[in-house]
Amino acid sequence: CSEERSSREKRVVGRSTGGCGQARRMSDVEMDEGAGAEMDLTNQDVINKYKAAGEIVNKTLAGLMVYAKPGMKVVDCCAFGDSLITQQCAMIYKSKKMEKGIAFPTCVSVNDCVCHYSPLPSDSPTVSLKAGDVVKVDLGCHVDGFIAVAAHTFVLREENDTAPITGPKADVIKAAYLAAEAGLRLVKPGNTNAQVTEILKKAASDFGVNTVQGVLMHELKQFVIDGNNVIIEREDIEQKVDTFEFEQSKVYTVDVFMSTGEGKPILRDARTTVFKRAVDQEYKLKMKDSRYMIGE
Repeated sequence: CSEERSSREKRVVGRSTGGCGQARRMSDVEMDEGAGAEMDLTNQDVINKYKAAGEIVNKTLAGLMVYAKPGMKVVDCCAFGDSLITQQCAMIYKSKKMEKGIAFPTCVSVNDCVCHYSPLPSDSPTVSLKAGDVVKVDLGCHVDGFIAVAAHTFVLREENDTAPITGPKADVIKAAYLAAEAGLRLVKPGNTNAQVTEILKKAASDFGVNTVQGVLMHELKQFVIDGNNVIIEREDIEQKVDTFEFEQSKVYTVDVFMSTGEGKPILRDARTTVFKRAVDQEYKLKMKDSRYMIGE
């Protein structure tokens, strides 16, 4: 979990995520994969699984926005999001033996915390939500390894508070949303990742905010949430990526962060709780502490 560099004024980070090639509605059709079938969007079965995962993340995201209230603990919100994903996955493809469930754990990051804050019940101190907090929710679901991810930023309000959001909070949230929409429209065959980076920079400039260093948006593949082809949000001397062209039938994420600060994250004191599974490695855990960590 990261936060903006310290300054006299509190900084706010906004986030918006979308996907190209990732459908939003679940189809009633479930087709068997043929031997040797391409595992991309040329395969109807793959499309159906992306649709199913996309519908689950959207419903979970909407449910969390209703569930989150002032005074609630972040850890409880994360557990609620994970439970929604698990419950919905149990209701689809019942007749087929396949992996399905959480592809990225529910994270609820508040104000100047950039992302990936998903505390465990044993963590201390406990972070609670307050009215006026800028809340960023991100999560992911997979069906047979085909991943849909989503994120959204909103301002937590007291019940019956309908006053419009104004000032820096409104600017950073609107910038993230419009930048994501513009970026999505550029993710099409023949365009490059560099074009997306440039439009995000322009959107940030128009709203007087900054893109965030270190943010990479990846190509998605079966069981791979961080493919080698990446879009960088903010290219500078410290970090650059190779230019590539988007291809037909491939799946990419557009994951946008904007900040009212400098856009230079630093590590927080909170321990790491989100880990990546190495799908090409299988081994039995022998140490008691290792088994405890996985079980937790």
